[in-house]
Amino acid sequence: MAARGRTTRTPPPAPPRRRWGLALTGFLAVAILVTSGIGWAWVKYMDGKLHRVNPFSSSQSRPDTGAADDLNFLIVGTDSREGVPRKTLNQLHAGGESCDCTDTMMIVHLSAKRDKATVVSIPRDSYVALPAHKDKNTGKDMPETRGKINAAYTRGGPALTVAAVERATNIRIDHYIEVNFLAFVGVVDKLGGVEMCSPIPLKDPKSGLDLPAGTSHLDGVRSLQYVRSRYLPSDPTGDIGRTERQQKFMSQILARATSTGTLANPVKLQGVLDAVFSSITVDEGLSVKGLLDLGTKLKGLSNSGVTYAQIPLASMDHQVGGWGSTVLWDDAKARVLFDAIRDDRDLAEPSKPASPSASPAASEPPGPAAVEVAPSEVFVQVYNGTATTGLGARVHADLSAAGFPMNAAARDGSTLGISGIEQTLIRYDPRWNRSVQTVAAALPGSRLEPVEGLGRTIEVVVGSSYAGVTPVAAAATASQPPAPTPGAGSGAPSASPPIETTTGDKVVCD
Repeated sequence: MAARGRTTRTPPPAPPRRRWGLALTGFLAVAILVTSGIGWAWVKYMDGKLHRVNPFSSSQSRPDTGAADDLNFLIVGTDSREGVPRKTLNQLHAGGESCDCTDTMMIVHLSAKRDKATVVSIPRDSYVALPAHKDKNTGKDMPETRGKINAAYTRGGPALTVAAVERATNIRIDHYIEVNFLAFVGVVDKLGGVEMCSPIPLKDPKSGLDLPAGTSHLDGVRSLQYVRSRYLPSDPTGDIGRTERQQKFMSQILARATSTGTLANPVKLQGVLDAVFSSITVDEGLSVKGLLDLGTKLKGLSNSGVTYAQIPLASMDHQVGGWGSTVLWDDAKARVLFDAIRDDRDLAEPSKPASPSASPAASEPPGPAAVEVAPSEVFVQVYNGTATTGLGARVHADLSAAGFPMNAAARDGSTLGISGIEQTLIRYDPRWNRSVQTVAAALPGSRLEPVEGLGRTIEVVVGSSYAGVTPVAAAATASQPPAPTPGAGSGAPSASPPIETTTGDKVVCD
C-alpha cells in the first residue's frame, strides 16, 4: 500500500537480465578474460605501444607479500585530458585545467586460484599518510605528511600513489594500471555502450549527467558522466555514492562484454583491446602477453565471482585545516577487510549475534536494544515527510545523538515526492539489508521500503507519528560500556566486525 500523500510513480518495465575511473577494472577484466583468437604479431605490436612507469619505490619499506600466487592490482583513473577532443570535454563539462590527480582509485585482488576477485574502491578524499617522497615537479625531498590520497599523484606521481595505498592498507601492490578519459570513452563505445538503471532521475550539472528514472543506454561520453558524478541533489554522500555507482557500472560492463560475444569474437575483441592498450600506463613488469596469459586462467570468472567491498568509515566529513572535508576510515574495521585480502581469504559473512545469556536484573534500567550492525556504521539521511516545520531537524539531531553518522542536514520529503505521511518510512538499498535493521530497531513502527540502486545511505522520511529514537547498540556491546577503539598500528581486533560486501551478479540491472 502506498504511503499516505505519496505521489505514485509507475516504474518502467524491467529489461532482460543480462565503472571513467572505476570502469578501469572493467578494462582489466576485458583484458584478462581473453581466451583465444589474438595474433601474436598484434600482441608484440601492442606491447611496444604500452606506456610504462616504475611505480615501486626502492626507498620505501613495503608490505610483505601475502598469500602465494595471488595478485593485487592498483588501478587509478587520472584527470588527464591529453588527447581528448574538445567536443568530448565540453560534453563532460571538463573544459578547464586538469587537477593532475587521481579521480578514481581501486584495489583489485585476484585469488591464487584465479576463481575469485575482490574490488575495493578507495574514496579520493580519504585522509591518509603521504610517505616521504621526491616532489615530481620540483625534485625536492619532502617529509612524510598527511592529506587526501588523491593528492599523492599530484605530489609524487605513481610511486607516491602506490606507497600511500600500501601504507594505508598494508597490502602489497603487484601491478599498477593508469587510465585516462580517452581510454574510458573508447572502450565503452567499442562495446556498443551499456545499459544503466536508476530508481530515480540523476542530474549533475558539474559532470553533465542527466538521466531519467528507469533504464538508459549510455555511450562512452554519457558513461563517463555517470561514473564521474559526485554532485547529485538526490545523493548527499558525494564521493561515497559515486563509488557505489561505479561498482554498478563495472558489473554492467562485465555483463555487456560477456553477453554480447565480444570475448569470443577476435575482431570485436581486438578492437576493444586496441582502445585499452593504446591509452593505459602500466608498471614495467606488466605486458600484453602477461595479461592475455592471465586471461586464460580467468576465463571462468563471472560477475558472481567478483566481490565488491566498501572500506568501513568513521566519518565522511572529517574537517582538516588546509584540506577541508576529508573521508576518515574506521581503522580497526578497515584492518579486518585489508587483512582478509592480504591473506587471500573470502570475505566471510559475519555470524548472527547470540541471544543474551541472562536478562538484566529487574532493578537495572534496560540497556540499548541489541542489533547486528552498530549505528556508527550506518549512514542516514533524514527527510521531513510532514507539514510540521522543524520535525526533520529534530529527528536528525535525535539519530545523531543515538550514534548514527548523518550525511547532511534534514531535507524536505517533497524532493522524494513524499509528503503528508503519518507512518515513518525507511528507504534502503537491498544490498544493505543488515544495516537497515539497525535503523528500524531505532525507529520502531516504521515501514521499510526497498529501493534498488539507492546506495549505502539509509533514508528516513519522518511521519507525524514519530515518537522518538530507541537506543540501539551492536550485540557485543549492548549490555556493556563500549571498549576503546584500537589506534592505528595496534593489533587486530579480537572480534571481526562485519564488512559490507556484494557480488557482481547482485549489482547488475534487473
